[in-house]
Amino acid sequence: MANVSRQAVWEFFGTELKRRRENAGLTQSELGLRVFVSGGYIGQFEQAIRKPQLDVARRIDEVLETDGIFERLCKKLIDDPRYADYFAEVVDLERLAMRICEFAPTVVPGLLQTEPYARAVTIAANPFKTDEYVDEIVCARLERSRILNDATRPEYWVALHENVLRNPVGGPAAMAGQLEHIKRLIRDRTAIVTVMPYTAGAHAAMNGDLRLMEFDDAPPVAYTETSFSGTLVDVPAVVKRAQRAYDLLRVATLSPEASLTLIESAAEDFRRCASTT
Repeated sequence: MANVSRQAVWEFFGTELKRRRENAGLTQSELGLRVFVSGGYIGQFEQAIRKPQLDVARRIDEVLETDGIFERLCKKLIDDPRYADYFAEVVDLERLAMRICEFAPTVVPGLLQTEPYARAVTIAANPFKTDEYVDEIVCARLERSRILNDATRPEYWVALHENVLRNPVGGPAAMAGQLEHIKRLIRDRTAIVTVMPYTAGAHAAMNGDLRLMEFDDAPPVAYTETSFSGTLVDVPAVVKRAQRAYDLLRVATLSPEASLTLIESAAEDFRRCASTT
């Protein structure tokens, strides 16, 4: 489904939600109370600013007695075989974010990945899939990264654990190319990348990927991911805790200048290794 048509269906979702809500004689606040979100969120759904999670769509159907129409629409819009179910909404939110802050403890984040690195990661996670499947996943990942080239690109802050720099994903040559790509993004001021060194020790946010997204016209969200699942959170108190965790881990990272030096050093190590194999 093309981005334009997806947005058009989200707008239909919002228009239909408003019509059904008003027919039921409910205000945004009253509907929000019954489906456990704020009235402001209902307004954002109706304006297609924010997309409801599937469980919220189900509750809206129950309250408005709409025979599952909102659940079906929501499923159709998040049903993209290129992405895990729990990640599809995150992809939509990335396109709307004005700031993305991310911590990656083990793997280069998708928005920063090169084609060889993305391919190696995809094959490692899907060793029995066809080449066509791998190509589709890799293309989708590279397509996501185009938001960093847009004139309206988000501010992108990334904290990498030193693990990410040392693990030779795809082999030394692929890893050298990946780190060179990150260096270019830093020097082009497309992203601010800092590194948490091994000497930083333990940290509260090290159990999985953490991403924070902020928007011009909607509240922030947090997304956490482990190897087999992800969770998108928009509960203000939980998002605030995630923001605090990110602030604390960013304090534990090296300065941007020292981080760049470490990235350059790791890239050189991989280049030397590649030249001897």
